[in-house]
Amino acid sequence: MTDPNQKKAKRLTPMQAKKRAEGFCAYQERAQQEVRDKLYNWGLHQSDVENIISELVTENFLNEERFAYAYVSGKFKMKQWGKIKIKNGLQQKRISPRLVKESLASIDPSEYMSALEQVIEKKSRSLKEHHPYKRKMKLAQYAVSRGFEQNLVFDVLNEDYLD
Repeated sequence: MTDPNQKKAKRLTPMQAKKRAEGFCAYQERAQQEVRDKLYNWGLHQSDVENIISELVTENFLNEERFAYAYVSGKFKMKQWGKIKIKNGLQQKRISPRLVKESLASIDPSEYMSALEQVIEKKSRSLKEHHPYKRKMKLAQYAVSRGFEQNLVFDVLNEDYLD
């Protein structure tokens, strides 16, 4: 007996899949791996998937460089992630190491430090801990979990502007 809530995956023809993939890419920047996974989910075979990917790249629906820069910009400016967390996200999406490095370099260093300070200040206002050492460690742990480099976090915390 089949579950009525389970949808049966509808297999698409390569032409249908390409049209759908174009819409998927037009909606927002995508990594090649995201599109590749989607095409496989739609029941396409490897040769069809790779053909569609190459057509999407040729027609500029898919551009890894554009994706990497958009990803870095969005995660940094909107979510205030640090470089480590952004780098891990790009690596999970199988972006080339060269492109990861280049796109991360697009973050302005003074904006980066300002974002780190803002993250720490905001967290500091919500912390109930009063013991100075424990407070500092909690702030450091939080900032590191947001992807900021430990040495930069302690540089900011050791400025003692958070008293």
